[in-house]
Amino acid sequence: MNLLLVLNHAPYDGTDVAWNALRLADTALGEGLDVRLFLMNDAVDLARPASRPAASEFDLTAMLGDIIGKGAAVRLCKTCLTRCGIGGGDTIQGAQVAGMKDLVAWITASDRVLSF
Repeated sequence: MNLLLVLNHAPYDGTDVAWNALRLADTALGEGLDVRLFLMNDAVDLARPASRPAASEFDLTAMLGDIIGKGAAVRLCKTCLTRCGIGGGDTIQGAQVAGMKDLVAWITASDRVLSF
């Protein structure tokens, strides 16, 4: 089964939305699902290595890197990266820059799509 998670929330916005999405991705990988994550809007900050606030309980970027290491495909919205000021490429290794056509292709090829 192909699972696509579309993340929109800023990683450290005072909620557990991004953390729960990453936990779900990790669990789905452990269950043998093909997992893809498309980060857009403020969620692209997950791919910025230095985005973790000192007071944060979790290192969400490290969690994302672990998920990539386990086989998840991660794409980052190019327009959102530019808007957030990280269009120059300072992003986590293994994530690819993509556009809306890539997202549409992933949606079409996925059995389930969830948005966080």
